[in-house]
Amino acid sequence: MASTSRPNHIEEDDDDMEEEVQHFDDFTLASSWERFISDIEATCRQWLADGPKNLVEKGAVAIEDSKSLFKVKYDLKNVTKSYCMEFYFQIDDNGTGSQQEGIGNWNSSSHDLQLCFGVKDFLLIAPQSASGVLLDTPESSKLLSSVAIALSNCASLWPAFVPVHDPSRNAYIGIQNMGTVFTRRFEADRIGSQVPVKLMHLEGLYELFVSKFVYSGVDFSMHTFKVHFMMRLTYETFTSDEDDENSDMDEFMGDKADTAEHHGSESRNKVHWDDDCPWSEWYSAEDPLRGFELVVTWADRTVENTLEMAELENASPHEAEKWILHPVLSPYLGEPSHGKRIDFSSQLLCLVEALDTSFTAQFMEDFVSVENSSTESLKTSVVIPPPTVLDRVIKDLFHEGSKLPNFTKGEHMLSRALKAAPLESLFTQFCLHSLWFGNCNIRATAFLWVEFVREVRWCWEESQPLPKIPIDGSIDLSTCLIHQKLHLLAICIEKNREMNEEFLDCVGSDDSSDASVSVEENHKVDKRINRSSKADLQRKRDSSVTEDTSNQLKFERNAESKKSVNQIRTDAFRRGSAGPVGTMMLLKSHQPLHAPFTQDPPLMTEDMHEERLQAVEAFGDSLNVPGQLEKDILLSDMSAFKAANPDAVFEDFIRWHSPGDWETTEPEAAEASVGSSTEGSKDKWPPHGRLSKRMSDQGNLWRKSWKDAPALQADDQKPLLDPNREGEKILHYLETVRPHQLLEQMVCTAFRGAADTLNQTNFGDMRQMTSKLEQLYLIIKSTLGVLQHIRMQATMFQTENRPLKT
Repeated sequence: MASTSRPNHIEEDDDDMEEEVQHFDDFTLASSWERFISDIEATCRQWLADGPKNLVEKGAVAIEDSKSLFKVKYDLKNVTKSYCMEFYFQIDDNGTGSQQEGIGNWNSSSHDLQLCFGVKDFLLIAPQSASGVLLDTPESSKLLSSVAIALSNCASLWPAFVPVHDPSRNAYIGIQNMGTVFTRRFEADRIGSQVPVKLMHLEGLYELFVSKFVYSGVDFSMHTFKVHFMMRLTYETFTSDEDDENSDMDEFMGDKADTAEHHGSESRNKVHWDDDCPWSEWYSAEDPLRGFELVVTWADRTVENTLEMAELENASPHEAEKWILHPVLSPYLGEPSHGKRIDFSSQLLCLVEALDTSFTAQFMEDFVSVENSSTESLKTSVVIPPPTVLDRVIKDLFHEGSKLPNFTKGEHMLSRALKAAPLESLFTQFCLHSLWFGNCNIRATAFLWVEFVREVRWCWEESQPLPKIPIDGSIDLSTCLIHQKLHLLAICIEKNREMNEEFLDCVGSDDSSDASVSVEENHKVDKRINRSSKADLQRKRDSSVTEDTSNQLKFERNAESKKSVNQIRTDAFRRGSAGPVGTMMLLKSHQPLHAPFTQDPPLMTEDMHEERLQAVEAFGDSLNVPGQLEKDILLSDMSAFKAANPDAVFEDFIRWHSPGDWETTEPEAAEASVGSSTEGSKDKWPPHGRLSKRMSDQGNLWRKSWKDAPALQADDQKPLLDPNREGEKILHYLETVRPHQLLEQMVCTAFRGAADTLNQTNFGDMRQMTSKLEQLYLIIKSTLGVLQHIRMQATMFQTENRPLKT
């Protein structure tokens, strides 16, 4: 059994060895092209095994502007050259690969080979060279044959293509195994120039296509061909000439003021797309819309002769089955690095660079002179426009109309989150002009700022109103400090103008007129008193009533006469009254309590408020500190109250000015009497109450101030705001402001001004634009938050100890 079985085992081993020898590939004897074909075959087998879905998961790259077309690539190397093999494939919505059939939907995102030959999945093999094409015909044929052999070994029906000829021709040759004895070959070429007239028409293209089908030496025109095809025609609107665009961009590379000089010339007569846009005052933006493109498609058409093609060529686009209209956008859209772009973003970047340089000097004048500059880079990049440009900028800021603009125009709901100035204000307009003044370097900015401050000082010295700044109202502390200073300066100029007008009105008048008026009024009062007394005496002589009745009548008439006299005398000396305060009466004279016209509290900028708060912190919580700080305001109110109420006492002032310091007490019933109330009065008299403990203390600052306060109406008092002193302090601040403090406020104001300008654009109810603008403001706020917090302590120190310029 054993011997008989052994030979059988030997025979089985021999069969296995023979089978292994038959499947053994000896690559040492293979040529380089055979190894090349084997490498292609292995790669294709791997792609076939993975399938479209796995290829996408492994990192297949999506083709630009296409959601369903992907590609994978593999580098091949032959003995002499290196090639790159790319596999293009499409996936359906369910993630599976598409069938290898003609394209039913012609869209612009398809590959050129898909549009030319109606394929979906295909291979593309190109040499790794600068041109990416094969100029040698034998090499291209040999490469295409190698790919065809590899695909045949894989039993794949993928078509394969090789780029040939000149790259500008976009020419390909291809091959596809049909799974039978037939093989499909492809050839595509493009004529870029000198196209024959015949090929410019559909019938010529039809004849060229049919001529490629040659079955025998018989003339092909004797055979009948049915050509199934799709046709797409594209209609484009006219776009502006490139030379015109370049000249326009070069024109706007200069200053805005420079371009305004040629506003009346023929070069400026051209209407730009953004002439009515809010930013057109500062620059001309690149038109994002170059035109429109209409694509009309005829699908599933079959023709048998050239006459049908000629008829189809003359068909109206209205007869097409499908229309696609889409905009043609500018190629520079969304590319901020484009060198020729001059807009807010590029100029704001220059302003930020100027801020970075501003820390190297103490005053802005230091940057004006190159010799005194400590920055070497300024000596090589100093660009200051000519004086004519400066004059036009100053004229636009100070002399172009005096109408106060609407500060809320174009303001976004998030604008006030930025500590800056309103869009139409003087400082914002200065900041926007500085973006286009020269190349917005620190020297050009300093040059413009020095001239700006000189013009502001001229307005102050000549009592001319500051343009684009309100002359009344309160100081808006949510704005930047320079805008607050300019607002307060405009108010000081207006107060000086009013004082000068009053002074001129008084020139030439009689100095004794006021005294004579007062004397005449006193004589009139005395005459009224004498006439009243004589009338009483006459009534007493002629009276026929009883003695008691006579006495009672005498008492009443004397009281009425005394009250009338007091009322006449009080009204004669009352000044600056705004009218009675309800039914309130003065405690001593029982006359109506009048509210006076008072001076407005002195206006203060942000640094002035901070200075007062720090003074309170330095003195502690002493009772007299707040009163001492507000002593001027308190004295003014007391003087006005005394002028309006000549018979008033300190308690009357407290009842009107600080009702919380008057404590009301209820009277006892036993003390009620006939004289405790006045006939016809709703209020009990005298009012029962007392001063609070705070106001009753000995040495109280308020009571001492009451004794010292003269009876003067508000118009005759010394103003609480000294316009001359505050105006000079503001100008001193503007002339000696630190460069980095100025540039910090300029950057914040310029960014807000640019955003508010863009916000004025009419874009309808586009939610996306609204969301983008809100996002823009939030980004600016978060980015510039560091610059928005003014270092008040340093600012005050510099304001009080600011060195004088030499």
